[in-house]
Amino acid sequence: MNLKKIFVSCFFWLFAQSILAQEAKISASSFDNINLEYKGLEKVKNLVNSRKYDDAAKELLKYYRNRTNVKLLDFNLEDNVKFEGKKVNENTLQLANDILVHKFKPHKGYPTFDYGKDINWQYRPVQDQLLTTFLHRTAFWESLGIVYRSTGDEQYAKEWIFEVRDWIKKNKQGAYSDDKEYAWKAFVVSFRLNHWSGYFNLFVNSPNFTPAFLIEYLNSYNEQANYVKNNYTDIGNHRLYEAVHMMCAGSSFPEMKQAETWRKSGIVILNEEIKKQVLPDGIQFELSPSYHIGTIKIFLDALQIAQLNGAENEFPESYRDLVKKMILAVGKYSFPDYTFPLYGNSFMTNKTLMLKNYQLWASVFPKEKVIEYYATDGASGKQPDYLSSSLPNAGFYAFRNGWDIKSTVMQIKVGPPAEFHSHPDNGNFVLWVKGRDFTPDSGSFIYANVGNQENSKRDWYRSTKAHQTLTLDNQNIENNAKVTQWQPDGDLQVLSSTNPSYKDLNHQRTFLFVDQTYFIIIDRAIGNAKGNLAIRYNLKEDSKATMNAGNNSIVTNYTDGNNLLIQLLNKDKVTLKEESSFVSYQYQKESPRPAFAFEKLKNSDTTEGFISIIYPFNGNTAPEVKITENSGHNLSNGIIDITVSINGKITYIKQTL
Repeated sequence: MNLKKIFVSCFFWLFAQSILAQEAKISASSFDNINLEYKGLEKVKNLVNSRKYDDAAKELLKYYRNRTNVKLLDFNLEDNVKFEGKKVNENTLQLANDILVHKFKPHKGYPTFDYGKDINWQYRPVQDQLLTTFLHRTAFWESLGIVYRSTGDEQYAKEWIFEVRDWIKKNKQGAYSDDKEYAWKAFVVSFRLNHWSGYFNLFVNSPNFTPAFLIEYLNSYNEQANYVKNNYTDIGNHRLYEAVHMMCAGSSFPEMKQAETWRKSGIVILNEEIKKQVLPDGIQFELSPSYHIGTIKIFLDALQIAQLNGAENEFPESYRDLVKKMILAVGKYSFPDYTFPLYGNSFMTNKTLMLKNYQLWASVFPKEKVIEYYATDGASGKQPDYLSSSLPNAGFYAFRNGWDIKSTVMQIKVGPPAEFHSHPDNGNFVLWVKGRDFTPDSGSFIYANVGNQENSKRDWYRSTKAHQTLTLDNQNIENNAKVTQWQPDGDLQVLSSTNPSYKDLNHQRTFLFVDQTYFIIIDRAIGNAKGNLAIRYNLKEDSKATMNAGNNSIVTNYTDGNNLLIQLLNKDKVTLKEESSFVSYQYQKESPRPAFAFEKLKNSDTTEGFISIIYPFNGNTAPEVKITENSGHNLSNGIIDITVSINGKITYIKQTL
């Protein structure tokens, strides 16, 4: 035997010894968490009873490699043919190759980080707890599995097995003082369980997936599932995610003794929480358009998991009815291009993604013609039989004059106090005209801190002054609006609400949709509080908006002629100034944008107010707008009696607020 062959033989012998050194001895207790009475495990049971524990583990692995009774939403054993030999996209391949050298990308909002040759699972390269919680969800391992199944290259399987073992060894419960905020936060553990169910099928046929690793994997999975079952979050979308992931855990490994307990705990919670968290108008109570769609997915995933495993009857018809109501609510708060305001930590979606959502929803509710209309982009189904609409429990209102891309749509938020993701932004609106979002909501940029550490970016994006509503001394408001008038039909449509924004100051904001063409916004600051009042208009980042302090106007300057005029119609002294502002459509990405504030002092108990016109126009020259206050007009007392002239066209507006 030549030296080269001797060297290679020695290398593989040493590698094999290192693998064996990692593997714990298999004993009777290794099977404590497995229901050996489960159908298909008869040979495993006999071998355990005969104290042939290594053989029992081999038989158990053989069972898992050949079982056909378990169906997951993603990555089933039979799915291997979908990946085998298929070319992997360059990004997925790069992510997998980076993982081989312990460079991980847990969150798409951040670059890849090097976690060290000896993996440091406590490494926190940025001051954002979201990155660390995503690390411990372990979703980033998916690329390893996809590349492995596509190429059959065992280096990817070996690395995944190594990293799973490394994670288990270094992240035992109580290993770190803050592990309940990260690795052992129930919400995070539930996601990890969900990912590990699918990864199991991606790698289980690898020759490097040994019987000893199987036992280690199952026992860790059992510990984690029991942890979630005993530590459910009390409220909110986290509780929903934990519940559906526990359903998945019980359905993925029905051979475990606690599997039925896990599964049923999820079903019970989902049946309870859908009634608690979905408001009568169909909106999830956190009042976030993105999270609302996320909770629809949770509830439908649960139905699908139940159907795959023959348990759909555990969800009553009323559950399905509420999910349908949630889906129909999405259209009411959306624009014709399928996007929606970025209220409450939402991030930008797109038409392609939303069409896929609607197509899935239509498959669940095939008789619902309005869902079909959205799913087919209007090609079939039934267009909604309304224009302007309300979701009154959520406080989401919309004025619209059509459903196609040429329409004008204003989405308005005047809601109750909300949970978790809600921003202090009542009175806020987003205006969409002929395919353009002129006044996008600020978004959130980032929404998680580390411990009690403040994050100035998070605080700014949440602040009232980052939104299009009224402030007193630039302080944040309280949300608890009451709608006093809603008239969604005709040539003068009206939405009026009052919000207790500050101690001793109520903000009444009234929107008038005139001739289904333009808007007048009337703001009244009512109460004893004194200070500097401001109403803000934050415009799209590419609008090249300019201001004219002489006539208190703001104009966008798009070369395609689809433009917007904002003009204050007050006769009293008001100051117009430009401000610094930003918009964030994606996590950790932002763009500066034009923003303006109309300001005036409130130095007495007298009600002060603003009257603004929001006028979409075609061309590059804004219309000439004039206002005449008629004899009955008294803004302080809530009596509106004005004549508006736009390029000579006269409109009389009379309202009692």
